[in-house]
Amino acid sequence: MSASGNIYLIGPMGSGKTAVGRALAKALDRPFVDSDTEIEQRTGVDVRYIFEKEGEARFRAREKEVLAELTQRAGIVLATGGGAVLDRDNRRQLAETGVVVYLKVGIDQQWQRTRRNRRRPLLLDPDPRAVLERLNAERSPLYREIADLTVDTGGHRIRTVVTRIREFLESGGGPLACATPACES
Repeated sequence: MSASGNIYLIGPMGSGKTAVGRALAKALDRPFVDSDTEIEQRTGVDVRYIFEKEGEARFRAREKEVLAELTQRAGIVLATGGGAVLDRDNRRQLAETGVVVYLKVGIDQQWQRTRRNRRRPLLLDPDPRAVLERLNAERSPLYREIADLTVDTGGHRIRTVVTRIREFLESGGGPLACATPACES
């Protein structure tokens, strides 16, 4: 594990970063932080509002600033926003300061988990499923680039995912580990 002892959860929306992060933090007796929630607390408005009023570029700038601060903490479990990996500096900062866990989910499962959530600004599109497919094609290589561990969350209970992450951490895990056969594809 890195000197900071931080654990960063990355992956697309609907992959379970927040739910797994809360459970993992509790299991490890660590503080849990969600970068989107942190942005909302600092601005006093939700992510969707920021996207609508200021645009995605301004949101990404806020996200970068928050991640730069959060990665300086020690011993946290951090759930990042799905697009945090788009910024090269964010990827470098995450990879250099903690263990990065990519929570992978298939498009069908992701669609089932996100389709009714009107708070996700990128899905306010006439064809949200196509957006998920496009984002997956764009971001999956970036998630894989910095992941120390990949865990497929589709069809798995939160407890099972947390157990896989804990086993990886306890074993001293190596880069690019894959916790399930489904995450290799």
